[in-house]
Amino acid sequence: MSRNVALVRSLYESFAAGDLAALLGALSPSVVWNEAENFPYADRNPYCGPEAVGEGLFARIAADWDLAVLPAEYIDAGDTIVALGRFKGRFRANGEALDAQFAHVFRIRDGKVVGFDEYADTLQAARVMATALVAAA
Repeated sequence: MSRNVALVRSLYESFAAGDLAALLGALSPSVVWNEAENFPYADRNPYCGPEAVGEGLFARIAADWDLAVLPAEYIDAGDTIVALGRFKGRFRANGEALDAQFAHVFRIRDGKVVGFDEYADTLQAARVMATALVAAA
């Protein structure tokens, strides 16, 4: 396994363990992070810097979801690593289940993540979240 694949794998392990400090520590101070277009958390794209990723993205996801991010395959293209997998979890506001595919593209320089782009089943996530919003209205 290459050093860059090991780095990306460690990000998913840190997320699963709830170790946000380790996850954010693997990001470059100048990281540019983009959630999938039309994804509910893409409202602040691009997230620039680890603090924006942590507070603007991961804190909101942690508050809203019981979520597992499960990579199944890593594609090693040197300084670019692609992870293919699934999001599995429940939206806390309504208990609705999510089981959606994703592709995550990480760009790495000098042992740190400098770029991230997500491609995901945004329609399924929006539907799960919309059910809670309609019920709350």
